[in-house]
Amino acid sequence: MSVSLFVGLSLSLALSSATQVGLSNKVLIFPYETDFSFVALIPQKEMSLKAFTLCMRVATELPEERQIILFAYRTADYDELNVWREKDGRVSFYMSGDGTFFHLPPLTTFRTSLCLTWESVTGLAAFWVEGKRSTYQVYKPGHSIQPKGSVILGQDPDKHLGGLEATQSFVGEVTDLNMWDHVLKRSQIQAWHYGHKISSGNIFDWATIQYELNGNVMVVEED
Repeated sequence: MSVSLFVGLSLSLALSSATQVGLSNKVLIFPYETDFSFVALIPQKEMSLKAFTLCMRVATELPEERQIILFAYRTADYDELNVWREKDGRVSFYMSGDGTFFHLPPLTTFRTSLCLTWESVTGLAAFWVEGKRSTYQVYKPGHSIQPKGSVILGQDPDKHLGGLEATQSFVGEVTDLNMWDHVLKRSQIQAWHYGHKISSGNIFDWATIQYELNGNVMVVEED
């Protein structure tokens, strides 16, 4: 993404009158590939993080050999936190540089509950699929995620690409995205997976989330 486009996204988060609040019992649908459709999310607190838990429910019919961006948080200089499904089917995340990669059950047309946990002291990172934890990997111990960026669903805002690219865009459904500034316990992640009430995400809470729709993204009632 160009610097000017990144600045435009940042300004839209702060200034747009189109900002909406709350997606309880609703689903975001990205119906087809574009280089312009995305959802900008406004965090409830600055994303200056030494630990986090990110959870969402996601479904897609895109083939495994197609790279997909699942979550993107970028400051002016770095991809602070990007989550991908890679072309080889692995799921990965990147924080300001090289990423780490996990072999997980495939994302399909049926909704998958997917969580990611990481904390800086040890660097321990894991994905959780349907409430089950992957093996731990050690990734960037001592690292900190920096604030004052933009959070985007549906596109990868990478200035080195020279703009948004349809071939990396997300196509499918996302719902129940929540994020905390700490690592949840196993019992909490499993409770979230089964739809039980747990403490609301203090960075993103799907029920009260502030968001801005751009392009062809649909919001529909949960069926």
